[in-house]
Amino acid sequence: MKNRWNEADANACNGDPLKLRVYTSHLQGQEPDLVLHGGGNTSVKINETNVFGEAEDILYVKGSGWDLATIKAEGFAPVNLARLLQMAEFETLTDIDMVKYQRMAMTNPSAPNPSVEAILHALIPFKFVDHTHADAVVAISNTPNGEEHIRNIYGDHMLIVPYVMPGFILAKKIYEMTKDFDWGSIEGMILLNHGIFTFHDDAKASYDLMVRNVSLAEEFLATQEVVELPDTTAQQPDLLTMARVRKEVSEAWKMPVLASLNHDRKAVSYSMLPNITDIADRGPLTPDHIIRTKRNPLMVGSDPVEDVGRYIDAYAKYFEDHNPGNLTQLDPAPRWAIWPGKGTMAFGNSVKNMNIIHDITAHTMKSIHQAEQLGGWKALSKKDLFEMEYWSLEQEKLKKGAKRKALQGRVALVTGAASGIGKACVESLLAQGAAVAAIDISESVHEFSQKEVLDIRCDVTDSSQMEEALKQTIVHFGGLDMVIANAGIFPKSFAINKMDDDTWSKSLDINVTSQQKLFTLTQPYLALGVDPAIVIIGSKNVPAPGPGASAYSVAKAGLTQLGRIAAMEFGGQGIRVNILHPNAVYDTAIWTDEVLAARAKHYGLTVQEYKTNNILQTEVTSNDVANLAVAMLGPLFAKTTGAQLPIDGGNERII
Repeated sequence: MKNRWNEADANACNGDPLKLRVYTSHLQGQEPDLVLHGGGNTSVKINETNVFGEAEDILYVKGSGWDLATIKAEGFAPVNLARLLQMAEFETLTDIDMVKYQRMAMTNPSAPNPSVEAILHALIPFKFVDHTHADAVVAISNTPNGEEHIRNIYGDHMLIVPYVMPGFILAKKIYEMTKDFDWGSIEGMILLNHGIFTFHDDAKASYDLMVRNVSLAEEFLATQEVVELPDTTAQQPDLLTMARVRKEVSEAWKMPVLASLNHDRKAVSYSMLPNITDIADRGPLTPDHIIRTKRNPLMVGSDPVEDVGRYIDAYAKYFEDHNPGNLTQLDPAPRWAIWPGKGTMAFGNSVKNMNIIHDITAHTMKSIHQAEQLGGWKALSKKDLFEMEYWSLEQEKLKKGAKRKALQGRVALVTGAASGIGKACVESLLAQGAAVAAIDISESVHEFSQKEVLDIRCDVTDSSQMEEALKQTIVHFGGLDMVIANAGIFPKSFAINKMDDDTWSKSLDINVTSQQKLFTLTQPYLALGVDPAIVIIGSKNVPAPGPGASAYSVAKAGLTQLGRIAAMEFGGQGIRVNILHPNAVYDTAIWTDEVLAARAKHYGLTVQEYKTNNILQTEVTSNDVANLAVAMLGPLFAKTTGAQLPIDGGNERII
């Protein structure tokens, strides 16, 4: 375990205990072998003068919802230490009451709820307290001889605590174990199947003790000749199978979810362990993970419908076996999957949540493989894990999830996404919560920085490039629900008898033929999507063509006819196909200031008059087109297909 302490950074805290607490929290939060995504907690005890001029001891403890890697001073909840110590003397205390009483004891009502381990932190008579779920400690602990190994590693300088539920029960256990106890005789505590505590009156010393004691566990693993998972090359995944898995999981979850394949060499190696089916059913790395990962992963076989069905049935039995009678079953959908020979999959209702699952499962795989070499991975009992999964405080966390956006969990593909209408479509989709594959031949497609965007430079007329782009989309997001066919060109104007072959052919290749290839490639995945839909960006030139634009008008008319036929052919699979016909959208790359000025002058208008030269006398922007396109992908148009809709401010020739 690397010690990340930097004297200059520490000195910048100027001895302020809360700033030091933030600093050493970051050191631990940045180390994924110690904590992951909200795991662990830290605290510092500070004597402060309140508004009445009275000195009081305050425990600043990590607030609920904060992550140690990024926590700020305001992320620590200030709680009256004396009140917490009084709570430890209660014989019993429900978790809901504990949270209520802790909040009543806070000195800042706007601060976040204190960690559920606040009472335990209060009991430890040292200024700085650190708690992590170190991989090495948990890997050793979760084996048949785990407690024996832990005692041999740590001797008498760590207090060994058997597993009990976090919160008040754990605090009460420590309270009883440490009556008349010499805290100065130990450096910390090992919570079996859970994690490790260290503490000291000096911030650096407490952090150093964490690094030293976790390193002892890592060194023990090395002496046992525990090896890492070998590198194994993934088998080629069947992308349609992956899309089917995602569809079944979405139905089990009763909402669209994303799915991502981790097919790195370690994940593939783990997926191919001879006893992987047995290992997968034993439980998570730590009980804290169960709210994110559930007790076990889905095992993907040859039939996703049967695989997910078996998982749901097993979860229902697990709930029935352990339900005391007053609980309501949570959704039975898996949060991750093992796909033998292919790797692992993570499911989430957002890219952020999906990536959290990937991080947790990567550490799970590593630690389980280590534990298997120490006699076998042994997680907590199903009963203990059920109590954690259905713990009232964990249920409260679930209830506080952010409100879902309209397209959250759905996957879109946008062609011509680097600028103009295409770029606006990507941004509108993101605003509605979708994940987006943004495809364009331009290098500027890589300017999207959002993690919800997969930007792919691709020539839509090249079938092999499009196949690769679609493969990346499925591996990255699990499936496909929406397509905005926007890529196109507006060729130079020629009279029909002056048209050159290259101009004519290029317009047809990009504006029609590439779209037919796009529909051919995406249709099998859309058929497995959630409320699948295609929106085609057509043109006003279809119903109202003009002279000199035959190459463009004919191509867009052909695309419109293709869309109408696609609506009829794809409708049986639930895929909606609709067409938008924009006109006079001037905030695109082809309309430079010089071109706009010249066109306005030609008609004897100002630029603003030219932009608003329609019945409503309003300007139509790329965002206007994008917002309507995205609306047509959503529930408002759920019963509409084969439609053609103008967005032009009103055009007399069309009306």
